[in-house]
Amino acid sequence: MTTEAPRFGWYGDDFTGATDTLAVLAQAGLRSMLFMGVPSAQALVAAGPLDAIGIAGAARAMAPDAMRVELTGVGQFFRQIAPTVLHYKVCSTFDSAPHVGNIACAIQTLHPSVDNRWVPILGGQPSLGRYCAFSNLFAAAGTGGAVYRIDRHPTMHRHPVTPMAEADLRVHLAQQGLQGITALHYPLFEADTGQNAATLPAALGALLDNGPAGLPDLPLVPTLLDLTSADQLASVGRLLWQQAQHARLLAVGPSSVAQALIAHWGAHASHPTPALALSPDPVFAWAGSLSPITAAQVQAAASYQRIPVDAQRLGTDAAYAQATQRAICGGLQQGHHVLAYTGPTNGAPAPSGDASAAVAPASAALVARVVQAQADNGTPLGRIGIAGGDTSSHAVQALQLWGLSYQTTVCPGVTLSRAHSANPSRDGLELMLKGGQMGGTDLFERLLGAG
Repeated sequence: MTTEAPRFGWYGDDFTGATDTLAVLAQAGLRSMLFMGVPSAQALVAAGPLDAIGIAGAARAMAPDAMRVELTGVGQFFRQIAPTVLHYKVCSTFDSAPHVGNIACAIQTLHPSVDNRWVPILGGQPSLGRYCAFSNLFAAAGTGGAVYRIDRHPTMHRHPVTPMAEADLRVHLAQQGLQGITALHYPLFEADTGQNAATLPAALGALLDNGPAGLPDLPLVPTLLDLTSADQLASVGRLLWQQAQHARLLAVGPSSVAQALIAHWGAHASHPTPALALSPDPVFAWAGSLSPITAAQVQAAASYQRIPVDAQRLGTDAAYAQATQRAICGGLQQGHHVLAYTGPTNGAPAPSGDASAAVAPASAALVARVVQAQADNGTPLGRIGIAGGDTSSHAVQALQLWGLSYQTTVCPGVTLSRAHSANPSRDGLELMLKGGQMGGTDLFERLLGAG
């Protein structure tokens, strides 16, 4: 079991994003493990000494009451192991709402686990095409795509659950109940060099001394930090680490929180990403995301046998689910890479309401049955990929994994992890999890390796 406090702890509000932070930390040489829930003492012993401990969760898809239940236990664990920085990892597009994935609720629930009044919120991640300027968030549409203000983004402004109708993250978070949010804008970071290296600490000191306008006695001081360039990461990381030395700190944002600290520590250049080896066995991929980016990735996956799956029937028709499993396993046993994908078929509308809610768990159960069937057949899978945040979260649970460690990076924002499980058929499985907005068009081809 870890005997000294880790430098860094994180909770990912969905599984795909949690693996991105795992990759950032592991690439910097930090001994890192992502657990599937609050780890047991046995899991901590099995993981060995760790510099960074993560928990993958699903708070992004939860109502506030469920978030409080989930995050109270998470907070108690992190209070016990006392990481210097505790990171609540959110999606880089900040899609959330008062009724689901409420970031203000997460901050209020986790803050008692640390000792510092200041709660920094990083608003961008340039490595993924996410930029925050004067508190307004901008995001690229796909890897290398055109950049839009988030409330005009072709996908995020019409997200089916949490559409982003406000680009100013101060306003967006205030609508979720976060009081007294202040801001430090990017010109301060660019000026914070050389003889002016005290610029940022001085600006923060003024905020902490005076408190938010009209609210000087709040128990926490949330501050949104712009991020428009990777060149600003070290200044931001230095500010976070200085504050964390005074009192343990809760930081909020995408994986740029870890990137900023690593840039300050100077650890980012020492561990190059290992190449993804060519898979010697058939690869199974499941696309449960309905995003246009994932749809383009499916269309480009020419090396796979592609199997369309009726999402409506998958969650309601057991015979159809069994037939789909047989089709997938049949392709794999013939030596083909297989990509099964849900979504509207034959012009039918996508499922909604209760039918929509059933798709992700039904997909995850099918993925787990395919993995087990292949093992039972004597042809265990070595590598699988799952697209879709909700599907990924359910699939990891259905596969009965207790942890993930870093293997390599498939492309920016998409990690290939090594699965840890008490079940021998899943232990050591190489697993790619990716959200709907992540990856280039050739993502599934890249998953095969040595491209």
